[in-house]
Amino acid sequence: MDFRPILFIVGILLCTLSIGMFIPALVDLYYGQRDWIVFSAASFVSLFVGGALIMMNRMDNLKINSRQAFILTTLSWLVLTAASALPFAFSDLDMSYTDAFFEAMSGISTTGSTVIVGLDTAPQGILLWRALLQWLGGIGIIVMAIAVMPMLRVGGMQLFRMENSDKSDKAFPRATQIAMGIAMLYLSFTGLWAIMLWSAGMTPFDAIAHAMTTIATGGFSTKDASIGHYDSAAIDVIITLGMATGALPFILYLQMLRGQGRALFRDSQVRWFITIAVSIVVGLALWHSETNNVDFLYALRFTSFNIVSVMTGTGYATTDYGLWGPFAVTVFFFVMFIGGCAGSTTCGVKIFRLQVLYEIAKIQLSHMLRPHGVFIAYYNRKPLSEDVTESVLSFFFLFVFCFVVLAAALGAMGLDFITAVSSAGTAIANVGPGLGPIVGPSGNFATLPDGAKWLMSIGMLIGRLEVFTVLVLLFPAFWRD
Repeated sequence: MDFRPILFIVGILLCTLSIGMFIPALVDLYYGQRDWIVFSAASFVSLFVGGALIMMNRMDNLKINSRQAFILTTLSWLVLTAASALPFAFSDLDMSYTDAFFEAMSGISTTGSTVIVGLDTAPQGILLWRALLQWLGGIGIIVMAIAVMPMLRVGGMQLFRMENSDKSDKAFPRATQIAMGIAMLYLSFTGLWAIMLWSAGMTPFDAIAHAMTTIATGGFSTKDASIGHYDSAAIDVIITLGMATGALPFILYLQMLRGQGRALFRDSQVRWFITIAVSIVVGLALWHSETNNVDFLYALRFTSFNIVSVMTGTGYATTDYGLWGPFAVTVFFFVMFIGGCAGSTTCGVKIFRLQVLYEIAKIQLSHMLRPHGVFIAYYNRKPLSEDVTESVLSFFFLFVFCFVVLAAALGAMGLDFITAVSSAGTAIANVGPGLGPIVGPSGNFATLPDGAKWLMSIGMLIGRLEVFTVLVLLFPAFWRD
């Protein structure tokens, strides 16, 4: 296998990351923090390694096949995480490389789990770097979902190559135009939410950082108490809308801007997402209001924010919902696996796969009632191929399998049941907080053993790259020519 195109692209990505490191370096320099030296040094190291990879693997005609694309996707995520961990490891926070790698993987995978204690007093450069990692990871996963995953036929994502090919090709003849359009839209959303959060009472720095992690559905905050630190209904509403915006397909936003005003709401995936979210929010708010004797509007405010946060995999928190009762904990646990829409910044199982599973179940029930009948599964008014349904079923099995194995491995390291199971779930679904007093909304992952942090980092990678992309590399047949 020719690794030159893979290493060449990894080199380009490293050089791009090195440029990003200069931004927190300038911020630390402005605020008089010593960590600007760390960011500058890490930037030069990344630039040197990336430049060397580019020079040593330059090719006249750069083309990659599907096997190379699988390797590139996983390798680039690992290399960028390893480089992104350097500022954490050598900063004044005095983090071990294990903690630094965990934090970087959590950031670039937009998970939002953290091992840092004392965010309120952490250097501004580190806080911005965390936000920047999630912001870059968010746009990276959108581009992957539109351009890479359909080509690799991962977990039913080929459905969107078939579904969007005609529309996308007519609106944007070249893939570069789609990428540029998404990048500009992503940047515009970030700027808009930063302005709204600033207007609602955040400092300019906090507003920018939270806007970046909101649109990316990442969840890193500049405060230990997350969004609960501000105790503002206006901020809660703004961020809830931002998380929902990041959880919808960005390609549909572009189609709306091109004059297809109803593109977003014609999409069945969007309608399912809204219906599921609203149903859970209203139902849990009513239960919370009645069971815990709180005002319904108060319950609705906190339920809507935290359900949308967990469902989209953002991971912000405004309260410790683990204290609401066993029913609420159960709801939040299962909600963390749902995810948002394909082509968004979210992870998890994703809405379109739930739709496909529903169609498969409906067909099976129909066959039981009418054994000789002919039934066809549909998605967005188009028939589903057997290839897509098999991919979705395989994805769901492997997703659950990886979750169970990860939870068992964490339990074997001495973690209690709630901590092990919720940590595995939040890692594989890229959510952020787990459940319970240790890793719940009011805790973090600092006290976990190093082995558990490495296992969770692997879980974050597997979940972020749609399971198949990583696991296929473990097959010996993959490496045979």
